Amino acid sequence: MSGLAVGFVGLGIMGRPMAGHILKAGFPLTVFNRTRERARELEASGARLAATPAEVARAADVIVVMVTDSADVEAVVAGSGGLAQGVRRGAVIVDMSTVAPATERRLAALLRERGADYLDAPVSGGDVGAKNATLAIMAGGEAAALERARPVLERLGKTITHCGPVGSGQLAKLCNQILVGVTLLGVSEAIAFARKSGLDPHVMLRAVESGAAGSWQLSNLGPRILKDDVAPGFMVDLMLKDLRLVSETAEAAGASLPATSVVERLFDAAREQGWGREGTQVLGRVVAGLEREGA
Repeated sequence: MSGLAVGFVGLGIMGRPMAGHILKAGFPLTVFNRTRERARELEASGARLAATPAEVARAADVIVVMVTDSADVEAVVAGSGGLAQGVRRGAVIVDMSTVAPATERRLAALLRERGADYLDAPVSGGDVGAKNATLAIMAGGEAAALERARPVLERLGKTITHCGPVGSGQLAKLCNQILVGVTLLGVSEAIAFARKSGLDPHVMLRAVESGAAGSWQLSNLGPRILKDDVAPGFMVDLMLKDLRLVSETAEAAGASLPATSVVERLFDAAREQGWGREGTQVLGRVVAGLEREGA
């Protein structure tokens, strides 16, 4: 095993199991979370609990960040007591959050001034992927920095794809969210259509999931839509944050995304119904509600 010392900032739904995999692999681990109580289980298992992100950076060769939005990453890296204030020369900071590509490029420039490397490496796979260490990791940054961080990242995911310079990982993740959202809308509509047409939707799922229409969304979220199980693996509020990033980036690039725009409006409707903290499969409820309104 590598002798790398590892830091981890952000111990939410995905961050906690990810940090746990790193600790179980035998890496010396220093962690920080704004709510200290969330770090207690890791501390009891051998992690060191830091008072600030800067303290994490002073102790680590590779630091993983897993927080919610662009402003959170800015605060963790560049804010008072942030990673930039304690980072070692030659260290690698790996942001695995989903944030604006422009934010990542700006923070990478700041870290370069301090002799450290920065990777944007968002993930796909949700809480299940985090718990099972089967995440798909999309990395942007210098190839040499990715190789230094690879022994840590290999403990978190089943695939690690180098997508290009800093910001490219986030662009790949935004493509991922376009596909996830539009596909989930297709699943929701297929279920609504089957029900309305008199076809058992359970039979429909079995019939199509092994063919050309098969997808992760169909196989994993289709059955949950049928049971109206909306427990969050990935929340509507977070999906809307990601779709906002898609819209902003698409506008800057001059890209037209008509289907994604529809999906964003439907997730907005879910939040207006009070379902912002439910899983994204609640989109099935929204589509079913539209069908009833049109009946």
